[in-house]
Amino acid sequence: MRLGGGLRAAAPFARRLLGATVGGVDAWMTDKLGEEFNARLARVPVKLTESGVDPFGLDPQWTKWALAVVAALHRHYFRSEVFGTENVPEGRLLLVANHSGQLPIDGALLGASMFMDVEPPRFTRAMVEKWTQTLPFVSLLFARVGQVVGVPENAKRLLENGEALLAFPEGAKGISKTFDQRYQLEDFGLGFMRLALETDTPIVPVAIIGGEEQYVSVGNFERLASLLKMPSFPILPQLLLPFGALPLPSRYRIYYGEPMRFTGDPDDDDAVIEEKVAAVRATIQAMLHRGLKARKSVFF
Repeated sequence: MRLGGGLRAAAPFARRLLGATVGGVDAWMTDKLGEEFNARLARVPVKLTESGVDPFGLDPQWTKWALAVVAALHRHYFRSEVFGTENVPEGRLLLVANHSGQLPIDGALLGASMFMDVEPPRFTRAMVEKWTQTLPFVSLLFARVGQVVGVPENAKRLLENGEALLAFPEGAKGISKTFDQRYQLEDFGLGFMRLALETDTPIVPVAIIGGEEQYVSVGNFERLASLLKMPSFPILPQLLLPFGALPLPSRYRIYYGEPMRFTGDPDDDDAVIEEKVAAVRATIQAMLHRGLKARKSVFF
């Protein structure tokens, strides 16, 4: 009984906290963009079913709260700088980005940027690893905020519905890099290119700088990761420090490149597809090099 009473007592506080978060984001957006949070949210097209969610489980109310929290991180904790938003076309598109940081904060901040910085505002649908569906609550949360299990059938349906789809072709290897490998792209998978060819979708290359410094990994417990069925189990010395579980407030910089269009048969041999994938990978690596060269400080 005491536990149930405690949860009921905590609920009003949680609602007030979320309300204050949305209020803060609202004030920021009104000041900087001339438009409040709810007004911007109303401009995002969402096709809902009779149950109040979209065919993949996205719930506008869950997404609203998630966006409010991530938007606060985007602007006030990581103080993201965003470049090249004019390169993001309307209609369906495939965002292809580098992946880093041990936790997928980079994907969340990119989603916040697509909502807050891009015109018209968009919800970003990300393809998540299948293993995330085994995590309690996480699978439900991901579905409610628009994230979809990364299988070709889901990706194709989303693009056919005109969505903005995010892909990290490095996969789990990208997010698991150690500090000495920062901003060195892993090999890209080929699936995103076959998808772009099949659906005639433009690819927008994205370079994300800042994620490699939020958690400094010096190695991986590979056996433990295998035992826990995780892609990696990083060794993070900062966890030994007070508040070390929090990501370091590295300043994020998000660069949207010019759209890339490719033609050809999506069922071509791997060697043919690899040439096209290599062009995207080389573009993102070059964008990372330019962004790192322009960066004056990790935290400022």
